[in-house]
Amino acid sequence: MANTSFFIGRFQPFHNGHLSVLKGMVKVSDKVIVGIGSSEKHGNPENPFTSGERREMIQRALQEVNVIPMYDVSFVDLPDMEEDEAWAKMCLELCENQVTKVWTGNEWTKKCFENTDVEIQNIKEVPGISSTEVRHRIAAGKSWEDLVPKAVAEYVKDIDGVSRVKKI
Repeated sequence: MANTSFFIGRFQPFHNGHLSVLKGMVKVSDKVIVGIGSSEKHGNPENPFTSGERREMIQRALQEVNVIPMYDVSFVDLPDMEEDEAWAKMCLELCENQVTKVWTGNEWTKKCFENTDVEIQNIKEVPGISSTEVRHRIAAGKSWEDLVPKAVAEYVKDIDGVSRVKKI
């Protein structure tokens, strides 16, 4: 079986820490699946962007650094569920049960996958870079563009994401 890595996040928005992880993942994986968590949620302070917008951000950022099309990267939407084990099972089924390793820094995600046959690769947060920090800076009218890939900053501006985050 191919070494298929699964990176789950809300990516609200996709930032330089996420990009760093994905750049490392493609070097050690045959295939990478990016799971867009809370895919059904958007239009609120924690989730201002739709799953389609988040997918577009990630694709543009990966194209900007030539990860796409050089590596096998695909995407899957992951809606929330009440039951943790059922959610993990759904995630793996949406990935056609190809996942060999889940990459996450999120304690809840680790807990969800601990009773599966999938290896868990712990990711350390990049200090000072988080989607929460990016949203806070946007909302406060402070500089945020240096925390995200250039392609993401341009896209957020193109879709009127700055004013949207400020209004929410």
